Amino acid sequence: MAEKNKTQNKLPEQERVRRQKMNDFISMGVDPFGKAYNRTHKSSDIIPVYQECTKEELEEKQIPVCVAGRIMTKRRMGKAGFMHIQDVDGRIQIYVRKDEVGDDAYEIYKKNDLGDIVGISGVLMKTDHGDLAIRAKEYTHLSKSLRPLPEKFHGLTDTEERFRRRYVDLIMNDEARKVAVTRPKIIRAIQHYLDSQGLIEVETPVLNPILGGAAARPFVTHHNTLDIDLYLRIATELNLKRLIVGGLEGVYEIGRLFRNEGMDATHNPEFTTVEAYVAYSDLSGMMDLIEGLFRNVSNEVLGTDIINYQGVELDFGKPFKRIKMTDAVKEKTGIDFEQDMTFEEAAKIAADHGIELEKKHNSVGHIITLFFDKYVEETLMQPTFVYHYPVEISPLAKKNAEDPRFTDRYELFIVGHEYANAFSELNDPIDQRERFEKQLELRALGDDEASDMDVDYVEALEYGMPPTGGVGLGIDRFVMLLTNQTTIREVLLFPTMKPID
Repeated sequence: MAEKNKTQNKLPEQERVRRQKMNDFISMGVDPFGKAYNRTHKSSDIIPVYQECTKEELEEKQIPVCVAGRIMTKRRMGKAGFMHIQDVDGRIQIYVRKDEVGDDAYEIYKKNDLGDIVGISGVLMKTDHGDLAIRAKEYTHLSKSLRPLPEKFHGLTDTEERFRRRYVDLIMNDEARKVAVTRPKIIRAIQHYLDSQGLIEVETPVLNPILGGAAARPFVTHHNTLDIDLYLRIATELNLKRLIVGGLEGVYEIGRLFRNEGMDATHNPEFTTVEAYVAYSDLSGMMDLIEGLFRNVSNEVLGTDIINYQGVELDFGKPFKRIKMTDAVKEKTGIDFEQDMTFEEAAKIAADHGIELEKKHNSVGHIITLFFDKYVEETLMQPTFVYHYPVEISPLAKKNAEDPRFTDRYELFIVGHEYANAFSELNDPIDQRERFEKQLELRALGDDEASDMDVDYVEALEYGMPPTGGVGLGIDRFVMLLTNQTTIREVLLFPTMKPID
């Protein structure tokens, strides 16, 4: 007991007071951490429906409600008081009178602190100021908050602290709570749309023995029973295309990917994508699929296909722009990379423009991509499909029939960021094996993002895969776009954070 008191004395004063109140509740026969409560309404069930009712109408109807939530404001005046409680949808005002809830319950109300969770059974009313409220008939303590909430007008002002203590951020920050609720609605809308297109939702392994499906550094783990190293998947692509070979014809997966790379406003080491593959489709079909997805999801979730992102108005109802990568570079620089040129000629042009080449940049295709990254990407504000990517950076995409230096691949750019990546999928097993071999050469040159040779995948293609279109969409960035957020950490409930020393 002495040790317990010693520990408690080290606590800040407010925490000591709250623990004393916890003990007072116990002495009163009240469980400070409560039990289940039969709630009949949330704030969103009450405010939109009854906000316009007059004081007289509510007095006449005596509408019974049972709500529960966290105390966010409290104002007591003798034998009566007001408070606001907050649930997932918002706040509602409570009016508590001693002569209506009883002496014992009113004593509990007096001892309750901001942050405590309570249940209120009562009837709807309007205050003298015309505010909708609940006149408490029964007052039930449900859970004691042993730590004070942040100061009400500022909440958690330290951004890093907000993400580390997301639970407090969600209590204090209406915008954070709104994003948290909107994200799953966006994911459901994606499912609704892809289901309506006849695609089948599937699940594939997170742990893979071979690195493939994208260019990225992996996380590596070890399976003790098999005594083998495994990779956390960097993409779902190859397994999904195995299912196309197997005859499922249209599949998609929403799932976590893991890339052992840097963190910034649009990157987190673990993130969520949706990848979709459709037999008998192609690059053009994937453009139509993604245009339809953006249009349908924004309408289902936001009720409009016109959104404002950081001051830029985006109209998903209009056809998205489509432009070849070489044409986009030519528009910005005047350089025509579609003309035949040697690597040495392209390298000189790069040097003249201050673009430094690394060992892995060993082709004209790599140089075209560097020019695009420097001069074009950040300028693409309106939804734009950039297609015909160089073959050297697209190991899983089909070569363009008219110019085999390029592939039938696109990336979708909006407000300077990439949102989707799509191919007319490579279904030639001989070509695929050669591409994998070139990836191994790049790895030998120090490119730790190059793919492994996936022999089983090549064998799958040898059984025959129909012409197929495939696309991947970054869900986190999509949520950022639809909720007007500038950093990925705002749309992840628990983003990866640097440990505190």
